[in-house]
Amino acid sequence: MPPARRKRPEWLHINKMIPNFLTILALSAGMSAIRFGLQDRWEYAALAILAAAILDALDGRIARILKGASKFGAELDSLSDFISFGVAPSMMLFLWSMQDAGRFGWMLALLFSVCMALRLARFNTMTEDEDLPPWTSNFFSGVPAPAGAGLVLLPMILSFQFGDSFVRDPFFVALFLIVVSALLVSSIPTFSFKKIKVMRKFMVPAMIIAGAFVTALVSAPWTTLTGVLVTYLATIPFSYRAYQRRIAEDGGENVTLNDG
Repeated sequence: MPPARRKRPEWLHINKMIPNFLTILALSAGMSAIRFGLQDRWEYAALAILAAAILDALDGRIARILKGASKFGAELDSLSDFISFGVAPSMMLFLWSMQDAGRFGWMLALLFSVCMALRLARFNTMTEDEDLPPWTSNFFSGVPAPAGAGLVLLPMILSFQFGDSFVRDPFFVALFLIVVSALLVSSIPTFSFKKIKVMRKFMVPAMIIAGAFVTALVSAPWTTLTGVLVTYLATIPFSYRAYQRRIAEDGGENVTLNDG
């Protein structure tokens, strides 16, 4: 009898390797952000976090398209998210501003990383409930990791446009660290934007808007990112109202949301 063929590990299958490769690129971008921060190259550091967020958005979608989702990929993605969105931003802000606040500054940098770790750990231990209403997939519980990294770096992004006079002040940065850390571990419902579908008749306008957004991001990245982050913050009250309205329609019983 011919010898039995050994089964390859799941992460060696090509349809699983592609999303995992993107995840590793995102991890590398997050580590590079720390390196740029140590060199005081703050714009490059912020762009590295942006690259990590884009790669993080792509890897999950490509995994679903290729049907390459795996437990290995999910664990790798979580570890990458912690480095890119939990460790890198807090280190950047500590080096950029919070080290002037001494121990208090380091405590707040740690607080952000710990809250990010708690959020990701909560997501990893969640079990999917098939009895949940389909509309719950339109919401996250709290702010997802990439959005949290972007929001906490908003003072730095503002400094690229308006200078360091105010936004680099440790007390101003501390406010963002505290508020965003709370949003990460909160149960406030936020829009997930994962199930947005464009109707055929709106396809051309949607492509034009997407093209205009990419153009704006390339030509004026910091102004565009500021607009995106402020707009995202402004959607939180609307997501809360939409969630409460759906709960009322279902009889007033709260449900468990995805952590993103």
